[in-house]
Amino acid sequence: MFQIAGRRVWVAGHRGMVGSAIVRRLEREGCEVLTVSRGEVDLRDAQAVAAWIAANRPNLVFLAAATVGGILANDTRPAEFLYDNLAIETAIIHGAHRAGVEKLVFLGSSCIYPKFAEQPIRESALMTGALEPTNQWYAIAKIAGVMLCQAYRAQYGADFISVMPTNLYGPHDNFDLAASHVIPALMRKAHEAKVAGAPAMGVWGTGAPRREFLHVDDLADACVHLARVYSGPDPINAGTGVDLPIKDLAQLICKVVGFQGRLEFDTSKPDGTPRKLLDVSALQSLGWTARIDLEDGLRTTYDWFVQNGAGRRAA
Repeated sequence: MFQIAGRRVWVAGHRGMVGSAIVRRLEREGCEVLTVSRGEVDLRDAQAVAAWIAANRPNLVFLAAATVGGILANDTRPAEFLYDNLAIETAIIHGAHRAGVEKLVFLGSSCIYPKFAEQPIRESALMTGALEPTNQWYAIAKIAGVMLCQAYRAQYGADFISVMPTNLYGPHDNFDLAASHVIPALMRKAHEAKVAGAPAMGVWGTGAPRREFLHVDDLADACVHLARVYSGPDPINAGTGVDLPIKDLAQLICKVVGFQGRLEFDTSKPDGTPRKLLDVSALQSLGWTARIDLEDGLRTTYDWFVQNGAGRRAA
């Protein structure tokens, strides 16, 4: 049982969707939260990172910093996705080890699993098959992060663990259509179509692939729980254990946004992996289950989108 209260906790990537959610969740833990801006320290710079960790001496690190994006971003910026994420992971994990950080929680991604992995996907499926080509660069970097945590545990006894979230959504998501994941992309499209009074809205692909979605506040809660109760080499999946077709997701988002036009599926665009549902039995056995309903989570996410100016700019 790792005690968080009274400790110094660094959230690397605190301005991103995941990092900001972890910061919010830690407000209830009675700990000192440490953050550092990109302007102060480039997290790809190993020397700068090591110096910052040595000076600030965190007891616990949540490694949520990453270069992220959807299919289009992965396809057009493969070098960035591979290099940036490898550099961030190696700098922070090695720096944490050198400074004697007691615990580190590495945030991976469900895209590390093979494209045609048996569903629901168990943690043991890692590296048992070919990756989905549309996000392989990001996936390889995240696999390296998992292996780094395992390696530092095996060689040095470091209490570094890995959490593999399913598809995430929530406040502070990226709603830029050139870089966004499926929920923020569909939400922005539906909002703009509603504002414009458009009769239809475009959706990439056939709408047939099935996806699982976890609210980022649920993920943050799971990460804090795992930091407290889990210590082991195996990655732990974090999800809801429930999926739905992209077509149904698009319809639900239109309902939440209030767009009443039709959906037009562009079958010339890639679908990605046919299905991606995580086996979350390991996480549940450790005493944690997701609580935020998808429709409720989409409503609060849309409210955040509108209230924080993104909706007004889109209009």
